[in-house]
Amino acid sequence: MPVLTRLIPSPVVVDIRAGALDDLASVLADQRISSSGRLAIAISGGSGAVLRERLAPALPGADWYEVAGGTIDGAVKLADAMRGSRYDAVVGLGGGKIIDAAKYAAARVGLPLVAVATNLSHDGICSPVSTLDNDNGRGSYGVPTPIGLVIDLDVIREAPVRYVRSGIGDALSNISAIADWELSHRETGEPIDGLAAAMARTAGESVLRHPGGTGEDEFLTVLSEALVLTGIAMSISGDSRPASGACHEISHAIDLLYPKRAAAHGEQVGIAAAFAMFLRGAEEEAGLFAEVLHRHGLPTTPGEIGFTEAEFVTAVEYAPQTRPGRYTILEHLELSTDQIRDAYADYAKTIGS
Repeated sequence: MPVLTRLIPSPVVVDIRAGALDDLASVLADQRISSSGRLAIAISGGSGAVLRERLAPALPGADWYEVAGGTIDGAVKLADAMRGSRYDAVVGLGGGKIIDAAKYAAARVGLPLVAVATNLSHDGICSPVSTLDNDNGRGSYGVPTPIGLVIDLDVIREAPVRYVRSGIGDALSNISAIADWELSHRETGEPIDGLAAAMARTAGESVLRHPGGTGEDEFLTVLSEALVLTGIAMSISGDSRPASGACHEISHAIDLLYPKRAAAHGEQVGIAAAFAMFLRGAEEEAGLFAEVLHRHGLPTTPGEIGFTEAEFVTAVEYAPQTRPGRYTILEHLELSTDQIRDAYADYAKTIGS
């Protein structure tokens, strides 16, 4: 009987530790990503400029490109600027916007991308997706998975703690997203990729159950690994299904309905994941979600991020329109406005808000 296997798209190197940034050049050389040092490094104009001063002496063959932000225009301009140069790889050095722009630009010019994350705000650091602003709002674009990922815990601790908190919310939402995937499998027959689901669920559970805090290396390592595993899970499944269910539908609805007031992505999906768990009858799990979010300083109700109950209800009602064809607890229940309002009131009572 033949043995069947499959290749899993994943980085060839994942370096998560304190001081990792100082060894970037040697890591790239050792992994044969760039032995010549010919790199195109995308940075922001803020923290990126500071890191450039620190890293430039160790990377004399690199060219540095300042990227204005996470827009499709900025990513295309970056790609155009790199054309004609013989680079070994593109390095996205910064937060999610810079890395997403660098991923898209690298894909356009056919170069591998090394993500060097300076914060842990979401699972996009290792995902096969670039989320970029365009003329119609915000779009998601398929790109190759980064060939390498470097996370320096010293740099992570220097970033505002709200970025770590946002990453916590995004990681925890995996658990709700997998529950939605399993629901869709039961109700619609949608196939589940067991490996992708296992990786995403394990990532979420590792953060949910960890007793540490945002200032501890052990916890930051677990969170970093969770975000990496989530990105690989999405690469395996070929879409965002392992990490995006009703939680992300609600967050996308908030972004679309209240674009100038939207909170951090991880804050929104954290609240939405806890509420989605409550909707599916998992009251104990919803309470645990809220407890963990609260312990890490994240909001558990829309009021804590500046939205009224009525605005949140409107977002929940609109949410299914953000992902046509995706089946979650929202599509399953098909709640009316009054039913959503009543459910939220019960949720608030359950979590003690």
